[in-house]
Amino acid sequence: MFACRFPWWRSSATCKSWQSGHFLPWDSCQMLSIKGINTTVRQEQQASMQEKRVLEDLEMPLARREAETLFQEQPETGNQYLEDTLLRSYLKTHLPPKVLEEVHQDLERFGNRLLTKIQPLSWECELNPPVFRQYDAWGQRVDHIHTCSAWRRMKEISAEEGLIAEAYERRYSNWSRLYQAVKLYLFSSSSGGFSCPLAMTDGAAKVIESLGIPGSLKNAFDCLTSRDPEKFWTSGQWMTERRGGSDVANGTETVARKQPDGTYRLYGFKWFTSAADSDVALTLARIADAEGQCTQGSRGLSLFFLRVRDEEGKLNSIQVQRLKDKLGTRQMATAELWLQGARAELISAEGRGVAAISNMLNVTRIHNVIGAVASMRRMISLSRDYACKRVAFGKLLKDHPLHMQTIARMEVQVRGAFLLLMEIARLLGLAETKLASEQEQLLLRLLIPVAKLYTGKQASAVAVEAMESFGGQGYMEDTGLPVILRDALVLSIWEGTTNILSLDVLRSLAKSQGQVMAAFLSTVQKKLELASGTEELSPAVQQTREAIGSLRQFMEATGSEQALTMELAARDFSYSLARIYTGRAKTGIPEPWNGPSLCPSRWCNQELCPVAVESGRGSYEGGAALQDSALVFGNSRL
Repeated sequence: MFACRFPWWRSSATCKSWQSGHFLPWDSCQMLSIKGINTTVRQEQQASMQEKRVLEDLEMPLARREAETLFQEQPETGNQYLEDTLLRSYLKTHLPPKVLEEVHQDLERFGNRLLTKIQPLSWECELNPPVFRQYDAWGQRVDHIHTCSAWRRMKEISAEEGLIAEAYERRYSNWSRLYQAVKLYLFSSSSGGFSCPLAMTDGAAKVIESLGIPGSLKNAFDCLTSRDPEKFWTSGQWMTERRGGSDVANGTETVARKQPDGTYRLYGFKWFTSAADSDVALTLARIADAEGQCTQGSRGLSLFFLRVRDEEGKLNSIQVQRLKDKLGTRQMATAELWLQGARAELISAEGRGVAAISNMLNVTRIHNVIGAVASMRRMISLSRDYACKRVAFGKLLKDHPLHMQTIARMEVQVRGAFLLLMEIARLLGLAETKLASEQEQLLLRLLIPVAKLYTGKQASAVAVEAMESFGGQGYMEDTGLPVILRDALVLSIWEGTTNILSLDVLRSLAKSQGQVMAAFLSTVQKKLELASGTEELSPAVQQTREAIGSLRQFMEATGSEQALTMELAARDFSYSLARIYTGRAKTGIPEPWNGPSLCPSRWCNQELCPVAVESGRGSYEGGAALQDSALVFGNSRL
């Protein structure tokens, strides 16, 4: 029954092609029908031989069995760069030939290093999380956070590979940022959690660069962007305090007192500081006047730079309260810190801290997207390989159409997310090299929160679905699969929850007086016009146009006067933007990818991917129309 709908399902003879991402037709083997599921003679013979070996092993005496509890092959992946056909196709299509030649060689080398050297370190980081020692044997307070050797080695590798430096050296002009994003994407799933401090390090470097790299911060910038492991620094981002995270305007209590030498002393409690073992940090605080009074709200916040330790390795008037006991990202030290007169430098204009740190937030949110896409790609790659090895009900998992449909639906999600990531990295590269048009700058402002909120949700959903594809093994700790799920769950929380970012999307529309939305619609329309000449893309083009129409109708129906209506719709509105834009991106995938990219229009028919859409359901007028548009390019809940 599935064969008629999906004629391109693969046979066992096309396993390797399928693992690389190509979708091939059924072979010409004779078809049999077993319990209503199509199979082939060749598949039956392979499955029978494999099951025969298992039965023979079971008949052996207990002492002779090679495995006493499980008879399944471990899923494996090879060079992540070489196996990611979509990535390579994208780079081939977009990069200038000379840049592509150099980048290809480096990424192939990096892929081999990830497989042979870095991946084992990642597991070691998971098995040896940081340990906090508050006192030494003689009762002296030391507040020492001990990290394992693998974690420290990750820092050295990050410098050697130029994972931060690449974006700021700009060897490839506007393509340097995209190249850095690709390396981080490949590194993320093997980083043992070190992607998080890299995100904040990149953000700190971006802030300093945006300030013109003042002389007092020149050394810091050089260290944050260094390729020398001996000089490379990582940075923290200390914003969350006891009253909460996103509401920094009302939640920041830390006070800065100016000193005679022009520096400041910081006093306060930082409730959640990721990568507490970093060398430096950026943090917000309120400057106290001569009477000790501070301006409240966001206008009272200023941005400060501080060294975590002095030249002797002693903490900078900082006490570590404890390490956080987190659900995931346990490889990284996250702590509660007391600032008891920590010496710091004011780096923003007084009262302009939120504006100054916005560059950091944009970069860390892009890193969040990178982590989400990398996590999805990792899980799907493992699921694919496992489906080529695991026998169930007389044949390999890859020969069960329903199992394959489930994996293919996840593949649609990760492809769309990947293309959205690449688009943001491309736009950021143009902006950083002063090559972006006004429309591209507006588009970047919109797409960063949209991509972050959407891919964060996608990553969790894909991780759960992919874990299920391994059956009971997916639930076993020592497979490493639960780690991927736990670490993915933070992606919808860190750097702004889904609702917070949805409201940020609305702010971008309001502050630009509609220019951001105009840039979005114009960009999508241009791409659709280019794709409309290709016959096989016409269904996807038509559905995208219908989604845009629904979006326009909703915006016209709400108008500028109905702020409450827009707030209630903010999440669905942002999801629709993400789906429309990823749909637009998929219509532009070069051969051989534009064929499979049509699968969203197939799977998002209600009969194949049912989603409850009740006319008039929801708290706002036009809610049903938004839900209809959400069907166009996939259901985030899979």
